[in-house]
Amino acid sequence: MAGQYQIQYLAHKDIDFTKWDNCIATADNGLIYGYSWYLDHMAEHWDGLVWNDYDAVMPVTWNRKYGIAYLYQPFLAAQLGVFGKHIDIDLLKSFLDAIPQRFRYWDIYLNHGNLYAIDGFDLYQRKNYVLGLDKPYESIYSSYRENIRRNIRKAEQLGCKPVIDFDVERLINLAKEQMRSFDRKAAANVERFRKLYHYLHERQQAITYGVLSNNDELIASCAMVFSHKRAYYLLVGNHPNGRTLGASHSLIDAFIRDHAQKKMLLDFEGSDIRNLAFFYSSFGAVEENYAAVKLNRLPSYIKWLKR
Repeated sequence: MAGQYQIQYLAHKDIDFTKWDNCIATADNGLIYGYSWYLDHMAEHWDGLVWNDYDAVMPVTWNRKYGIAYLYQPFLAAQLGVFGKHIDIDLLKSFLDAIPQRFRYWDIYLNHGNLYAIDGFDLYQRKNYVLGLDKPYESIYSSYRENIRRNIRKAEQLGCKPVIDFDVERLINLAKEQMRSFDRKAAANVERFRKLYHYLHERQQAITYGVLSNNDELIASCAMVFSHKRAYYLLVGNHPNGRTLGASHSLIDAFIRDHAQKKMLLDFEGSDIRNLAFFYSSFGAVEENYAAVKLNRLPSYIKWLKR
């Protein structure tokens, strides 16, 4: 028994993935990151916490270092946590209480439906930005800040043009060029994304968006993936040349133009970085905060997980 609710911990091999994915699909706070196939692609290891007959679930994404198991947030999985209907503070606490003690360190993000203050857990807020697309393009465009409109005009005047559904390898190569370091871990994460993208593209749930310069150089790019009436702005790759051309502004505007008047949110996957937050909000996007939690039960002489 965990708290007021009986939560069961299931190893990955024991999870009923059909029931799990049905819970994610119908959850009030469902997100693409919670699906079993998304986690299979992106997580090093994951097990699950389940309430009742998969009425609510929580992925437990974990890894091990020097023999110590810890919880971590997988690459390109912005929000996890408890998914289901009518998630309240007591149910959330029961799930957190049910995480096995063998996980000595946590640094994980929950989701916008888990935003509570809970005694005994260091929950804090992170920022996401979302933009409703269910209005005419002209109406959405009128809410852009002037600097966004100015950069869109600049990109057009300089001969930049949007392009969609191009080979994802062009996006990956551009994203890799902008990474601060491309070590073995980064290479493994990129390979996970590559396989995920092809999986989603075959299901018509993913598409690449980009902007070409006047000499057909790809200078801004991203993958857009779709689920739960959201379009997720995933794995951005921008060339330095595009920063002065308004390329990123033009890319997002092209997506908005193509998807205006649809019952869909453009999910920017948030940012606590002030400049990015300002950039996203400049399109009229609004904050949708979500919860995160850190917990440290490591012996005092172990410092590596604190870095």
